[in-house]
Order: sequence, then C-alpha cells, then structure tokens
Amino acid sequence: MVHTERYELIFQMSGAADDVVSVRLTDRLGAGGFPVYEDETGIVRAEISDRGEVRMIASGGHQIPGAPLLARPLTGDAPGTR
Repeated sequence: MVHTERYELIFQMSGAADDVVSVRLTDRLGAGGFPVYEDETGIVRAEISDRGEVRMIASGGHQIPGAPLLARPLTGDAPGTR
C-alpha cells in the first residue's frame, strides 16, 4: 500500500490561533495497522489511516496527547514518492 509522506496535524487552541504540527511517515505501524507519523522531535506521534482518521500515540510517560481537528496531507507529497 502507498502512503502519503507528510501531513499537517491541526490542533484547535482555545483563544489562540490553531497549532499546526508537521509529521512525516515512519517505518512503523500502529495498533490499527496503519502507518505511524511523527514530528522531527519524535514527541508528536500519530497513526493515520488511509481515510485520514488520526489516533494520537503517547511518546512518553504521563503524556496525554490531544486529538487534532484535522490531518491535512501536505501538497506536493503525492503518495508513493518515498
């Protein structure tokens, strides 16, 4: 299966501008069998399905990641360009 290389995860912040985090495809699969994406720090991790459904993955102890409003594929990153 071919997967999008990068996504933007958009988190809604109360009373402020939305927070946008770019994540990149890793070689790991999540519990649902879909690819895991992470930001350059490795702190923000998410399993993203082929329908754009997102499941956030804790990367450390006591972390409770919030759910993004949207996972948007980055333009110019056509599937299969890895």
